[in-house]
Amino acid sequence: MIRDLWLVGIGTGSPSHLTLEGVQALREAAVVLMPHKGDEKDALAALRRRILEASGSLARVAPFDYPERDPALPYAERVALWHDEIARRWKAAHDAVGAPGPVALMVWGDPSLYDSTLRIAARLPSKPRVRVVPGITAIQALTAAHAIPLNTINGEVRITTGRRLRDGGWPEGAETLVVMLDGECSFRGLDPEGLTIWWGAYLGSGDQILCMGPLAEVSDEIARMRAEARERHGWIMDTYLLRRG
Repeated sequence: MIRDLWLVGIGTGSPSHLTLEGVQALREAAVVLMPHKGDEKDALAALRRRILEASGSLARVAPFDYPERDPALPYAERVALWHDEIARRWKAAHDAVGAPGPVALMVWGDPSLYDSTLRIAARLPSKPRVRVVPGITAIQALTAAHAIPLNTINGEVRITTGRRLRDGGWPEGAETLVVMLDGECSFRGLDPEGLTIWWGAYLGSGDQILCMGPLAEVSDEIARMRAEARERHGWIMDTYLLRRG
């Protein structure tokens, strides 16, 4: 049974984003769950393995495959069933290895911000003690890469998803908007008047790409860069910040 589960934030995939606490957690873990998301995303598993090796961990690796979401189901039901299945696969992967001791899972970004790992952990039948080791968020990596502050003086910041931006448009009263999990370049559906965008992909890595400027001028360029990068690497993780005024 998984009695102690450590969720270790690994930033945006650079070994240098792992905190000293994260390094220590990986060294002390007995088992590390290792997700695989299909052939085209094997590079993500390779990055996790490089981070694990760089930490000096001797933990046993328990690989598992991510399930697919059923697109025919309503969104909330689709996600709930997907999370149930991921929890089952965590347990099966751990049981196959059978090593006693703490179990670690390396989480892209930070498991406490816009991530479902904690919700999945709550589905484990053993109800393990969960420890969260925070990591560098994509938001931190983005603002650092562009050398900009997240907020204006006394300004409000909202964090949302591409889906919500497509469905609801620009939130009323928002000044700064951070958009995550947007695979469809939803910013192209906004009225670009007065909006500036700061976009980045593969943040903090050697493949990092950035673009910023008035949304009306760079919207198509970002969409093109994103499509080309995804074709080249087989995967992409990106985020962006929009600011009015």
